[in-house]
Amino acid sequence: MPHPPAPELGLDPARLWLEFPDPEPSEIVEDPENVDDEDELDDVVVDFSDSADEEDEEDDDETFEDEDQPDQVFRCDLTWLTSNYTCIYGSGCGGIYADRPNDGCCTLGAHFADEEDEERVTEAVKGLDAGIWQFADEGTRDGWTEVDPEGQRKTRVFEGACIFLNRPGFAAGDGCSLHKLAWAQGREPLELKPDVCWQLPIRRSYRTIERPDGTSYLEVTISEYDRRGWGAGGHDLDWYCTGNPQAHVGSQPVYRSLKPELVELMGEAAYGVLAQHCDQITGARKLIPLTVHPATARAR
Repeated sequence: MPHPPAPELGLDPARLWLEFPDPEPSEIVEDPENVDDEDELDDVVVDFSDSADEEDEEDDDETFEDEDQPDQVFRCDLTWLTSNYTCIYGSGCGGIYADRPNDGCCTLGAHFADEEDEERVTEAVKGLDAGIWQFADEGTRDGWTEVDPEGQRKTRVFEGACIFLNRPGFAAGDGCSLHKLAWAQGREPLELKPDVCWQLPIRRSYRTIERPDGTSYLEVTISEYDRRGWGAGGHDLDWYCTGNPQAHVGSQPVYRSLKPELVELMGEAAYGVLAQHCDQITGARKLIPLTVHPATARAR
């Protein structure tokens, strides 16, 4: 399969953002590895949350605690979430490496987020057999996990890609065997696949925001997992989908096509708020051009 052209667009176009307090704040669990207090926020921000006027706060010498202030706020990239991105694995995806175009983004295997993530996948693997998993015998005999040079646990790479990736020509079809198992069981793939696999191409990150009055809140950002999300290794990818017009051909916007994933990442109530705002702006694209992802615009 020849490697397709990669007219990937720039990573930093102007974007429209939505901020709103979590309508059902739960216990906040902050992952220190995901919190970055030095992130630069150069994007256009539209804040729909209820907040007091800063000048009024400065004129008031009385110190007080506002119990109505949220402890957790969602910050969502509407430009990305209303884009027409869709996974095109098997339908034009070039794979992250030119010499392995059939792997999609599965060449390197998947790192587990934590022990719970690995335990969930371990339970899912019990439902796989040779009829749906091409390398079932190999995985059963010699294992399906490994440890990378940094000591992090991940799915094993076998014959050049993730051991769960069925290759072209396999009777049950190519692609992730865990994904196929979920379909066969009538379940969402996020219930069986490693976290990093089902979350792509959505990126959830955390940041602690200090208010002028000395209080703080946890900012949860929901955005595009562009090639930079892969870290320094992202520069080495030969092809990547989220900024590529070839992948912006979905029949539904991301906030609808990836609803199960967004609900899992945000909660049902927060997703409802997000969807309401997305519904409103999808009919106003001509008035608010920042809501159109540049790759979606190029794909039209």
